[in-house]
Amino acid sequence: MPHDKKFVIRLNAFDLGQLIDGLEVRAQAWRDTASYLETGQLPSPDFVMEECTGAEEAQKLADHYESILTQVMEQKAHQNPS
Repeated sequence: MPHDKKFVIRLNAFDLGQLIDGLEVRAQAWRDTASYLETGQLPSPDFVMEECTGAEEAQKLADHYESILTQVMEQKAHQNPS
């Protein structure tokens, strides 16, 4: 499937919150992995490293999750301004 194909997905507010939470967890997991690979320091006592080729790949994946989160949050704000 081409990466430029766009989708419209409708979710209720609770499910959107769950989606956002899941994306935040994944972004944090990749940030923690990048940090660990760069410093050798455990980010938290319960840290589980993600499987990747190195810190650069981990950071790219963290950045990608952040990009998805930004897009979702912008669309949410646009539809439900507070």
